[in-house]
Amino acid sequence: MNAAINTDSAQRAPSYYTATLNDSTVYPTLKGTQEVDVAIIGGGFTGVATAVELAERGLKVAIVETHRIGWGASGRNGGQVTGSLSGDEAMRTQMRQRLGNEVDDFIWHLRWRGHQIIEQRVARYAIDCDLKHGHLHAAMKSSHMNELKAAYAEAERRGMGDQVQLLDRAAMATHLQSPLYLGALKNLRNLHLHPLNLCLGEARAAQSLGALIFEHSEVLEIVHGARPAVVTRHGRINARQVMLAGDVYHKLEKRQLKGKIFPAMGGIVTTAPLGELAAQINPQDLAVYDCRFVLDYYRLTADKRLLFGGGANYSGRDSRDIEAELRPCIERTFPALKGVPIEFKWSCAMGIVVNRIPQLGKLSDNVWYCQGYSGHGIATSHIMGEIMAEALTGTLEKFDTFAGCKHIKVPMGDVLGNPLLAAGMWYYQMLEKLR
Repeated sequence: MNAAINTDSAQRAPSYYTATLNDSTVYPTLKGTQEVDVAIIGGGFTGVATAVELAERGLKVAIVETHRIGWGASGRNGGQVTGSLSGDEAMRTQMRQRLGNEVDDFIWHLRWRGHQIIEQRVARYAIDCDLKHGHLHAAMKSSHMNELKAAYAEAERRGMGDQVQLLDRAAMATHLQSPLYLGALKNLRNLHLHPLNLCLGEARAAQSLGALIFEHSEVLEIVHGARPAVVTRHGRINARQVMLAGDVYHKLEKRQLKGKIFPAMGGIVTTAPLGELAAQINPQDLAVYDCRFVLDYYRLTADKRLLFGGGANYSGRDSRDIEAELRPCIERTFPALKGVPIEFKWSCAMGIVVNRIPQLGKLSDNVWYCQGYSGHGIATSHIMGEIMAEALTGTLEKFDTFAGCKHIKVPMGDVLGNPLLAAGMWYYQMLEKLR
């Protein structure tokens, strides 16, 4: 892995991931007219994962990205691939009418499908993205432990007993040098990785299969009709079908999509290399997040830095000082790191859906959209990429299951949406104090 700052760093977030990307390929700007089977708007995980799926099926695909591949949340997140689905209870309620008693099995298997896709793709295309196994879901109070015990029992019932372990406070001492936790659920199926290198590796895989990729090509208009198209300042792509995969970053199709998804800003920092301290504070090199509604999450990087995120801001505005907000959290979690230098800091906009169910749908007969993972994007985007590829090639069963879910559309969009989200999270933080 290249630890030097790459030449395109000015075009990406000033993150640890940008400084250590493996592939600095610059894809061309769209000029002139192209003809494809599917045009995908958005070069993050959803767009790229769907493109790989479609190209593997033999379709001609084009990705059109306003900035760079992996520029948004796909290249800025915490790098954890876990079996938690934001909105699983809402899914269970809404999907039961369609799936009946099979809804629990559907959601359980969905929970782990993203891991399978990512591991298989990394192996098939030899993608170097620091992929590792092992994760702790950590408890900070007794009510958290009760939740973890229930999750452990379910995992055992589902045949995952050899991959999960319930840790008490004494066992935690051999996993983390931290005073914060009463225990944890250790999960060896969960993954952690370098997300930007994964996204760029998948883009290269899609290109090797014949996909066209265009950067610095903002889509100004989606043309609907029998032969839809996407139009940029300098070019046009005519397609049989169009898929909008820009998540929270685009402002297209406002009439139908405005008020359905809102940005929450998360801050992430990365320390200087820790050397021997890394093995001291996290000897098993596990990714971690805690059980709170607004949680902290962290892991060690390949070069033994601590990458630490938390404190999601639901106002939709960036933090004014990410380091000042997260340093006390780091030092509270790991007292041995008091005063540790912070070398990278950046923000990540997550697409939040009110009921936390990913939003899949159609804007017209052959224009589709997929968005809204509410902080669980790496695994979920790959699951949805597979579902969208199935739908675009005629298999609609899973797509229809998601598309049939009802979503709240907030009037006046961001003007009311983010204040309502902020109020909602304040409410949940109050509940946190009581549980």
